Amino acid sequence: MTQSKTARLLGAAITALLAVALLAPAAPAAETAPGYEQFNGCPTPEESPETPVCIRSDVTGGHLQMGSKNVPIENPLVLSGAVDLEFEGFTAGPEGGLSKTPQKVPGGVLGLTGLTWLLEFFGSEALTLYATTELTGPPSGFTISTVTLPIKVHLTTPSGVLGNNCYIGTDSNPIVLHNTTGTTNPPPPNEPISGKFPKISEDELGILHINEGIYVDNSFAVPGASGCVLKLFGFIPISLNGFVDEQAGLPSPAGTNEAVQDFNIQIVPQTFVYP
Repeated sequence: MTQSKTARLLGAAITALLAVALLAPAAPAAETAPGYEQFNGCPTPEESPETPVCIRSDVTGGHLQMGSKNVPIENPLVLSGAVDLEFEGFTAGPEGGLSKTPQKVPGGVLGLTGLTWLLEFFGSEALTLYATTELTGPPSGFTISTVTLPIKVHLTTPSGVLGNNCYIGTDSNPIVLHNTTGTTNPPPPNEPISGKFPKISEDELGILHINEGIYVDNSFAVPGASGCVLKLFGFIPISLNGFVDEQAGLPSPAGTNEAVQDFNIQIVPQTFVYP
């Protein structure tokens, strides 16, 4: 079965589920129904009546390569919320959005900055480096095989060596991932890579499962670092943005970066979650 035919069938299945769900209007509810607890990031109908489709996406593996630095996804990321009937207008409840899940960066702060003398001041444990992906705006372009994510990456250490506001990408200048399960068409020197179309099923609770897919994108650009400030002796500020950019090869133009995400998605009508 082709991807387009599968997409049409899935769309019909979602429409049928919503038609059944909307026969009985939802009463006010603050807690998810039994069996739907994984959708607790979905807003209630009272909070967001315009988004009647609850959605949860789990990224279970992959990597984000920005310039010369590659960050493996070892700790699962969760995106949860709700969308409208066109799978746009993403919104999230208080427990939704994108989970702030740190990923360990190989090489630590020394590999990121090249400043080996930092070891003398802080020690190796304090220079462990983590990257946390944060949304800069709502996801869009949801289909079975695509999603667009505007993000920035927060760089942190246990001791605060980089300060509290060290980012790659900003709200006004984000990294924009146009994820696809198909084949990319990047500018050189990157070459096309392909994702994996997921398996689709429905369980006894009416939840649609879109599993074992792989998103890819290697056509995006990555801006330089900002807000990376070391306070030597606690009060002498030293900007590390230039060191990060030089060592990591940032800013990095389109065609020199890569994102791969193993994903599973669950979809269900909002009124099933909050009956």
